[in-house]
Amino acid sequence: MIIRKYTENDLREMISVWNEVVRGGIAFPQEDELDERSGADFFAAQSYCGVAEEEGRVVGLYILHPNNVGRCGHICNASYAVSSECRGRHIGEALVMDCLEQGKAHGFRVLQFNAVVATNVHARHLYERLGFTQLGTIPGGFRLIDGRYEDICPYYKVL
Repeated sequence: MIIRKYTENDLREMISVWNEVVRGGIAFPQEDELDERSGADFFAAQSYCGVAEEEGRVVGLYILHPNNVGRCGHICNASYAVSSECRGRHIGEALVMDCLEQGKAHGFRVLQFNAVVATNVHARHLYERLGFTQLGTIPGGFRLIDGRYEDICPYYKVL
């Protein structure tokens, strides 16, 4: 597996992996799936997009972008998506590690996750193992696909 910058040739697979997480309704705040055009625009608008490629296909990806503007523009935010058929193989960890390097290379000083769903225990354990600090808990901050509300746990790490 390699982690590399995305190209336009990756878009179809990236959109598929991204939409799988959106459809799941338990991790990403987005409700609308990407199509070919909106996906190309969405990924092009990021500061950086990395993909995990295995045997010539995209099995995971991340997006990296500013978390805010102006005096807080040095703080970045990221989202990660791994194909369900490839989870449990440390692809997410490789994506986060590359993201940390790219964040620093792009001039960011802090990586902040605004809305890690409390029940996303695999992501939370990974972030904590990699030295991220939980900022607290926002009760009921995430609406699950079934309409229930779940807590979110913001995290950060100095780059």
